[in-house]
Amino acid sequence: MRDIVYFDLETQKSFSAVGGAKNKAKMGVSVAVTYSTKSEQYCVYGEDQMDALVDQLVRADLVVGWNHIQFDYPVLQGYTIYDLAAQTVNLDMMQYLEAEDKLGFRLKLDSAAKVSLGMGKTADGLDALKWWNAYKKTGDESYMMKIAEYCCFDVKVTKCVHEYGIEHGAVRYEDKGGNPAEVAVDWK
Repeated sequence: MRDIVYFDLETQKSFSAVGGAKNKAKMGVSVAVTYSTKSEQYCVYGEDQMDALVDQLVRADLVVGWNHIQFDYPVLQGYTIYDLAAQTVNLDMMQYLEAEDKLGFRLKLDSAAKVSLGMGKTADGLDALKWWNAYKKTGDESYMMKIAEYCCFDVKVTKCVHEYGIEHGAVRYEDKGGNPAEVAVDWK
């Protein structure tokens, strides 16, 4: 059976805290989550488990994410010697849409999820940063659980948008005016 691994991570620091987007490897990982079609399980990884995460990504038949090549992989580079973009087989759905120049703007996962699936994201990366800072300040594990739950839901949304695109040959989204629109995709 082919193993498709859906993937997302949350960081410990913002771009401004590390001197800008060129320093993604300094952002640190608070939580990373994968879903494997082979095991049919979600895996939640803490910062001390990045070797296991990288191993799962490198072994996957396909890694699917949303902006993971330009964001998540560079963040992970702080933890591995692998060139993850070169040593994994990937479908970065956002990058796919940008490379095809189908939209003319950067589509957000939340927009595709709302219109394609009828459900949006539960929070955003800034919330995850606030929860991380609250965890570091208080040691309260419930903040880490919030990050893990949010990241798991993002992985689920990523998986569902991918499956929607496979089934329908298109992804629906909100255009710049907030109107429903559709873009063809070939993800089979």
